[in-house]
Amino acid sequence: MEAADRAARIVRTVIETLKPGFAVKLWTGERIGPATGPVLTINDQDIVWQVMRRPSLSTLIEMWISKTIDVEGGSLFDFYALPAQGKLRTKLKSLPKLAVLRDLPAVLFSRKQMTARTDLSGRNPFVSGSNRQAIQHHYDISNAFYRLFLDERMVYSCGYFTDFANGIDQAQKDKLDHICRKLRLKPGERLLDIGCGWGAMLIHAAKNYGVVGHGVSLSEAQTQLARERIRAEGLEDRITIEIKSYAELSGSFDKISSIGMFEHLGLANHAAYFSTIHRLLKPGGIYLHHAITRRDKGSIKKTLRKGPEFKALIKYIFPGGELDTIGMTLGNLEAHAFLVYDVENLREHYARTCRLWAERLHARFDEAIAEVGEAKARLWLLYLTGCSITFERASAQIFQTVATKRARGPSGLPPTRADLYR
Repeated sequence: MEAADRAARIVRTVIETLKPGFAVKLWTGERIGPATGPVLTINDQDIVWQVMRRPSLSTLIEMWISKTIDVEGGSLFDFYALPAQGKLRTKLKSLPKLAVLRDLPAVLFSRKQMTARTDLSGRNPFVSGSNRQAIQHHYDISNAFYRLFLDERMVYSCGYFTDFANGIDQAQKDKLDHICRKLRLKPGERLLDIGCGWGAMLIHAAKNYGVVGHGVSLSEAQTQLARERIRAEGLEDRITIEIKSYAELSGSFDKISSIGMFEHLGLANHAAYFSTIHRLLKPGGIYLHHAITRRDKGSIKKTLRKGPEFKALIKYIFPGGELDTIGMTLGNLEAHAFLVYDVENLREHYARTCRLWAERLHARFDEAIAEVGEAKARLWLLYLTGCSITFERASAQIFQTVATKRARGPSGLPPTRADLYR
């Protein structure tokens, strides 16, 4: 029996034992499992060698990127929607290991050359802090690529759904307005947006609330497009953007927003970050902190342990990224002389946002491949889908926290939240 036949028999044995609830199609064309529903296709007999060599999440990701495995008749979301088929560990115990071991040596020693792959990982995934190299790895991919799945304003952060049936354009408009209301923006105030992306927040605040805006970013591609959009809106006299670190800023601001950039900093830089925000914010000024958090697991050691999902995320998508907990966020704010007034969890909003992004990218996948190549397009489709599922399962949270710079006397905030929903 040839090695390819033995590899097929190993995979067939595993699938028939695990009974995953979906069909699997081998590189030979053989289909195993249900006659309907989504199909996991295995396009390379080398999968057995790859899994045995390194049985890890990174291996699965690499196999998806290289198209060793693929999906037919549906999307990755369809697999997640399938009902649970029992515990994997229990099923693995019933695997006929002797039968697999008989075929394994021939497969391992006769394997063909491993599928060529494109290295899409960051040069230094564990870099500390939001340095320019790490930011550009994520954000300077291609403005045209981001346009394929973001809303018309190109807002790359969690939307706000006043109705979960709303589309992404409405959700992002409502999110920008929700933030502006939380900041209680007034005409003539100076607003600083840290990590300002393509400028949507600054443009919305200047046009609708009359503020004078300033933004900072480390992404050259984003900044170039943001400045073009500011010129197109005729707001050059009201909005400025610099390519520099927040730590290099001077002056003072009435209001400060940080929307989806805090995750890049790394825990070692949090104290310096909050000290800088405190220095830049006027007494009584309002700071809005919008960031993803991890779950507190009862001890610092357990909470900060880097699991396989986290390691894969910083390897391929967010070099240098690190999440705190909402408790750590609030503790840092209080320790750096802020008063916390409002905390809102938008977990379900981000699950919906990422799902819409993934569906939009999938719908324009040929264009994505033409723009960034098939390997990177597949990686991002996997990433956006995985993010949506992560937030849906409550494995991660995202909070908007409103705080003021501590000062004696009244805060100046309204007595209730009613103004946010007028």
